[in-house]
Amino acid sequence: MTLRKALLAATVLALPVAAQAQPVSGLYVGAGVGANWKFDSEGSYSRSRISTLGAPTATVAGQGRINTETGWAALGSLGWGFGNGLRVEVEGNYRTNDIRRLKITGVPSSPGGGYYENFGPMVNVLYDFRFGGPIVPYVGAGVGYTWNQVRKGGGLGFHSTQTEGALAYQGILGVAYEMGPSVPGLAFTLEGRYFGSQSPKFDDSFRVSPTVSQHTTWKPDNNNVSVLLGVRYAFNAAPPPPPVVAPVAPAPAVARTYLVFFDWDKATLTERARQIIAEAAGASRRVQSTRIEVAGHADRSGSAAYNQRLSQRRADAVAAELVRQGVSRSEIAVSAYGETRPLVPTADGVREPQNRRVEIVLK
Repeated sequence: MTLRKALLAATVLALPVAAQAQPVSGLYVGAGVGANWKFDSEGSYSRSRISTLGAPTATVAGQGRINTETGWAALGSLGWGFGNGLRVEVEGNYRTNDIRRLKITGVPSSPGGGYYENFGPMVNVLYDFRFGGPIVPYVGAGVGYTWNQVRKGGGLGFHSTQTEGALAYQGILGVAYEMGPSVPGLAFTLEGRYFGSQSPKFDDSFRVSPTVSQHTTWKPDNNNVSVLLGVRYAFNAAPPPPPVVAPVAPAPAVARTYLVFFDWDKATLTERARQIIAEAAGASRRVQSTRIEVAGHADRSGSAAYNQRLSQRRADAVAAELVRQGVSRSEIAVSAYGETRPLVPTADGVREPQNRRVEIVLK
């Protein structure tokens, strides 16, 4: 690796890397709180007995309506992430809204009147959409059970607290901001939820004026929209990655094999040949080699016997130069192969420069 490439690699690795949001995997907990808007609860009733000063005066049937003020909602959840964006959780929730007005066909409307509440468990399935950053949108749906409760208030309104259970359902649209490496597993959420249930059945009396009360059996509908701010914590979030350390450029590798080439029919060393032998001698000291093999070779331009002797002279010349460069003769093993091991295979009689060589191998 050149110095330029090493510096370039170090520069790239030293650049800040944006934290990637990790899919929720394993156990997590969550909580949320916010505003709840309950739609006007309309429902038919089959029996409504109007009383004035305690004495029945009329019996009617028709439609009724509960108007509510903006209320609030809160929830807590325990869930499991599968590491692929899919999550399943169990939720407990509570919603409450002040009743602003009661209206039953045939009687004057009543201001005030108590509270309309929902509470119960839900099972939700959610899916996170990840695009490589800390902001993670998600969608979900849930089913469960809720208790619809009309709770009495002071003055005019319901006389008692009525509670009726019903199957419930909800849709969830949210976005999470994951803290990432700074606080692994922690995320803040913003959600919009639609929550509804089957119509409960209430059988109660309420006072519409100081002198008029009404006893009715009716089934109002139940639909809510909530906006919640929340927090979520996953227990086995991946820890932040270790800091990236720029790699140190490796030291140049020491060659283990050196080739010394000769002119045709020659065993004398050229200036370039002496330079290569000097490099091999220096490398043998750096790698602490225990043996240096020197093997002579020849091309096929002469007889086999002649080439055998020529390759031996070439090997001896290289070994002598190694000794002159400071290598102990006892560390050098000399051999000659003539034309039997060509670097470039040729026909007999061909002069091939790359086959007129001596190989120095450090071991």
